[in-house]
Amino acid sequence: MLLMAMVVGSFAYVSAQVAGPQIEFERIEHDYGTIDQGANGKTEFVFTNTGTEPLIISKAKGSCGCTVPTWPKEPIAPGAKASIEVKYDTKRVGPISKSVTITSNSVDQSTALLKIKGTVEAVASEESLPESKTIEGATPVSE
Repeated sequence: MLLMAMVVGSFAYVSAQVAGPQIEFERIEHDYGTIDQGANGKTEFVFTNTGTEPLIISKAKGSCGCTVPTWPKEPIAPGAKASIEVKYDTKRVGPISKSVTITSNSVDQSTALLKIKGTVEAVASEESLPESKTIEGATPVSE
């Protein structure tokens, strides 16, 4: 009886595996939180080919020029992991709400949408500080 349950269970597992390539991301959204202007805007989206044939990512496109993806150009073998790096240009101050569209030969979803969000905060520089002024005839204050 136990042997029969194991055999039936293994058939259920095999039938659940997708024939052909299949992309499965560990996460599809990254929240930078609040980051400084000019900070490193890189993040990585890790995925696995959970299918039975090589996975090919043919295209990855950011929703604007400030969001640049880098993806593996070689086929990803069944069971193998890889990643897509996304770099956001943090020169722009304000809220982040961008996406990257992934196009692949995955049989269950040929397009996937990755999202990034957060807020870039301006960093005060010495140039933006007010000039110190000296008043004629005043006695300097020591620190």
